Amino acid sequence: MNRTTRLATIVLATAILTACGGNGGNKGATTTQKEAEKVKVQILESERISKTLELSATLEGYETMNISPSITGHIEHIYVEVGSRVQKGAMLVRMDQTQLNTTRINLASTKTEFDRVSALKASGSISEQVYDQTKAGYDQLVETERFQDQNTFVKAQFAGVISAKNYEDGEMYTGAPILTLTQINRLKAIINIPETYFPLVKQGMHVSIESDIYPDQVFPATIEIVYPTIDPSSHTFQAKLNIPNSAEKIRPGMYVRTKLAVGEVNAIVVPYQSVLKLTGSNDRYVFVANTNGDGIVARRVAVTLGQRFDDRIEIIPVENNAIKAGDRLVVTGQARLVDGTTLEIVD
Repeated sequence: MNRTTRLATIVLATAILTACGGNGGNKGATTTQKEAEKVKVQILESERISKTLELSATLEGYETMNISPSITGHIEHIYVEVGSRVQKGAMLVRMDQTQLNTTRINLASTKTEFDRVSALKASGSISEQVYDQTKAGYDQLVETERFQDQNTFVKAQFAGVISAKNYEDGEMYTGAPILTLTQINRLKAIINIPETYFPLVKQGMHVSIESDIYPDQVFPATIEIVYPTIDPSSHTFQAKLNIPNSAEKIRPGMYVRTKLAVGEVNAIVVPYQSVLKLTGSNDRYVFVANTNGDGIVARRVAVTLGQRFDDRIEIIPVENNAIKAGDRLVVTGQARLVDGTTLEIVD
């Protein structure tokens, strides 16, 4: 290749590189922000609805008692097995009787001494101090004998079913419950209710309970206690249900749905498709169109679902006043949005 050809090649290569560099620079200089997402919105309005709260709960025995005597020693005999039905006052467990028998011997001796001192006090032969000391010792042994008797011969405090047994006859009692006694002819459940309905929920209100096990049957219940405080993390309050269960169809541990009619309330009801679900969880959210210095942008609002009406559903903001009547709810195009996306509202 001669000198002239080499120079021509260098000039051509330089021109090509300059052109490429120029094009790349122009491309960077002319890059623009992403276009606004086109969405349709709906102005939110508060409306009156006949409100029925549908909440889930897990049933519990109205009373559950772990049979755990307050004295240590060997277990002489357990009178029941898992599934045994017992009445109030039925004997459940007999513990080692050594401590009780020793106390009874001491009590008998002390009673004899107390009777003698009482007679001497009546005749004025002893001081008031001696009498008081003897009486205190006797009263203490009476109480000790009562306590040891209750914890040696352990009886049922209410009628129920033995739901757990952790020892056998002759084993050393180490502190873990020997038995668990559960009441099943009456049940309870704790439900968590959104704080919005706190003024509407009262003691004595009727609640319907449904179970998938009995799809055609409704079990009645009443609100026994409305707890007085609100959980600041979930913005819910609790209510305790009293559930008669004389037929014993439903049992502790069952998962049920509860329905509580709270009358007419003001609510925000939106198209069902406007509510999105976070992937991998049950968290729900919507987008509203906010106007700020940068124009119209999307704002994500976490919500919980309320009552459904065909293709519409009630929404309740997780944070108070996060969404309200007058806000512009995104009803079309919301699936493409993230918090802060620039919006163009179209008809």
